[in-house]
Amino acid sequence: MAETKPTLTILPPGRPLIGRVSPPGSKSITNRALLLAGLAMGTSRLTGALKSDDTLYMAEALRRMGVAVEEPDATSFVVTGTGRLTPPAAPLFLGNAGTATRFLTAAAALVEGTVVVDGDGHMRKRPIRPLIAALSALGVAAEAETGCPPVTVHGTGDLPGARVTIDAGLSSQYVSALLMAAAGASHPVEVVLDGTEIGARGYVDLTLAAMRAFGAEVEETGEGAWRVAPTGYRAADFLVEPDASAATYLWAAEKLTKGQIDLGVPADAFSQPDARAYAVMSAFPHMPAVIDGSQMQDAVPTLAVLAAFNETPVRFTGLANLRVKECDRVHALAKGLTAIRPGLGVEEGDDLLVASDPALAGQTVSASIDTFADHRIAMSFALAGLMVAGIAIEDPACVAKTYPGYWDALASLGVAFSGEAP
Repeated sequence: MAETKPTLTILPPGRPLIGRVSPPGSKSITNRALLLAGLAMGTSRLTGALKSDDTLYMAEALRRMGVAVEEPDATSFVVTGTGRLTPPAAPLFLGNAGTATRFLTAAAALVEGTVVVDGDGHMRKRPIRPLIAALSALGVAAEAETGCPPVTVHGTGDLPGARVTIDAGLSSQYVSALLMAAAGASHPVEVVLDGTEIGARGYVDLTLAAMRAFGAEVEETGEGAWRVAPTGYRAADFLVEPDASAATYLWAAEKLTKGQIDLGVPADAFSQPDARAYAVMSAFPHMPAVIDGSQMQDAVPTLAVLAAFNETPVRFTGLANLRVKECDRVHALAKGLTAIRPGLGVEEGDDLLVASDPALAGQTVSASIDTFADHRIAMSFALAGLMVAGIAIEDPACVAKTYPGYWDALASLGVAFSGEAP
């Protein structure tokens, strides 16, 4: 007998959404800051931070590696480190947190001892081979039998090599992981891209900014090449900016309902790559015919659902990396859109073609959205439910990965649900 999944049906409000919502702190920045604070000597105070599944996995992993991590309130961490991580007594379980898994895999090289980094069934399907290859080239003993977690790293407390070339075509997180670990080496380390392909280059800029905030010295020596000095890290007080990926849902809700949602921070104040989506959304319902999602990958699900109500079809390109996220997001988006209306979303190679249909607004359908336990699929398709009755989101609790308060945020704007919000 098939298992019945919990579902949450969105009830279209039938009016503009007006109000104020404060997005949570950035997941990407919070996990960078947690690791750097954990590698630093002394006490760091992180404010405006995100408390979600992904960041709590990182915090717990650091505790198990000898770092004191306190949580004085809902948006703060107080992190006290000794300048070094110690071997954990058991494998580190990181759920499906890609940032935590990749970052800690590289940082494990700075541990004197063996570290096993593992995750849930979804994480065990997400590739990490390019990072393992780079660590091995640096002289670090690391292996991942399947090319995905679990990963075993036999750290020596240092990075033996001085230069490494990394293939970042699948994810910029591999580059960020190496850069952050490099400052803990006993000598300068140069990190160089293999070719020019890199997924979401803007996230490397986030990494460099966070590293410098914790005392690292990094010099860009050429296009796609960085030299990291052996400074280690020093404790710092660090303010985490709001999450731009979370903001995209609220921006889209505003556009769809012709509402006015105050996020407390203007779109141009975000440093995260997904903030680029705001300019694209501003053109709605006349979005571009082709949208390159390669440099704002986590915003693509939001943009794709918004595009369903655009005046003209939209083709999304640069999506190859979305196939190795928490799920195959290209497939998940096509499947969810097709559940709303046959042919609404079509996979063409790695492209996604959204056959926009503004006449969908106000209709009633019977569409159960398979989220594949992916928070971004759940949150983006909830937007369709603002305009179309009968949109049921499976496994709504999966939003806890990055935005535990998402359903409450929509409710605060007057959105109602059928079913029990987690």
